Amino acid sequence: MKNFLVHNEDVIEKMCAEIGVRDVEDLFKQIPAQARMQKLELSDALSEMDTQKLIKSLAKKNKTDYISFLGAGYYNKFIPACISQITQRFEFNTAYTPYQPEISQGTLQVMYEFQTMMCRLTNMDVANATVYDAATACAEAILMAVRIKKIDKVLVSNSINPEYKKVIETYTHANSIGVEWFDEIPDKTSEYSCVLVQTPNFYGEILDIKPVDTLLVVCTDVSTLSILKPVECDIMVGDVQTLGIPVSFGGPGAGFMACKEKYMRQLPGRLAGRTVDAEGNQAFTLTIQTREQHIKREKATSNICSNQALIGLCTTVYLSVMGEKGFKQAGYLSAKQAHKLSQKLAAKGIKTLNKNFFNEFVIEVKNADETLSKLKSAGIIGGLKLEDNKILVAATEMISNDDIDLYVSSL
Repeated sequence: MKNFLVHNEDVIEKMCAEIGVRDVEDLFKQIPAQARMQKLELSDALSEMDTQKLIKSLAKKNKTDYISFLGAGYYNKFIPACISQITQRFEFNTAYTPYQPEISQGTLQVMYEFQTMMCRLTNMDVANATVYDAATACAEAILMAVRIKKIDKVLVSNSINPEYKKVIETYTHANSIGVEWFDEIPDKTSEYSCVLVQTPNFYGEILDIKPVDTLLVVCTDVSTLSILKPVECDIMVGDVQTLGIPVSFGGPGAGFMACKEKYMRQLPGRLAGRTVDAEGNQAFTLTIQTREQHIKREKATSNICSNQALIGLCTTVYLSVMGEKGFKQAGYLSAKQAHKLSQKLAAKGIKTLNKNFFNEFVIEVKNADETLSKLKSAGIIGGLKLEDNKILVAATEMISNDDIDLYVSSL
């Protein structure tokens, strides 16, 4: 550890002499004085005990007991306590990169189980072991479709998450891919590599997607597949934040990608496979990846689809603990509470603009800022302001009947 210790004055003096400068200040003289911080305004050092007291006093200023009806891509879902206890075991926290399968069997098996669960949920043939997030997954799916179809134009729905749009624009601009945005899928789509839609979309609407004559990419919230039938498509993507991952100020999450078997060699990210070793024992290893993925960047299917192994682990444990019955129950409760809130708001004269929704919907109010302010005064985060008179509201299984009554009575 000696290389990580702070240098003392003698060492600093020798280092400066070796490179021909008088002191550290002389080393940075080419940087203009006005661009440099002359002094850090720090208080005197505290003992560990006093530091803990200070941090606790600062933490008390945070208001963490709000009832949250906020969604828009990140949702406050129930997380069994055992998940953090299992995922924080050092075997998982330290075994991140499974390039040596003989010493990474645990991590590789978790990746394999994750892929299997995603395939069962999405009704697809192959799934990867996560990418960075849903926005990245959408963009990577577009690049994947362009590689398959050899057409540098794509159609993307206007109703996807605005954050996903920005990432898509960045990816496609860098790869000279033309993006056309649509409100309704056009009748003719064969001149495009793919059609990308999100259902439920950013506004919570469950879409009825008509057939297309090119690749269909569907972005979805996996938790909705607890009670909704997955859409028939060629590539399915999304985020797994709703499966055992806390909101945590908007991240980290993890994106997933799943596809039909015939497209699996174009699927970016890591894929774990199950095989047997020389003695016939079950074994796991990375598979269906060309070496270009690691050594020839220009030939790789992707260079920036960061694998979120620990988040994937949390998801795998969550689904294992919840089981099929618990997973469906959580989805049912989320939808039930959202529809109950919508009905009670309607009885008070507040209109829901969605026709079909799972657990998120848009309400129309006279003044969004005033409405959200009233709710905040009652200890409620009421949703996301979309326009001056529109709010996006979400409910999960964490929302009780009393929470709903308080929301409605506070308006």
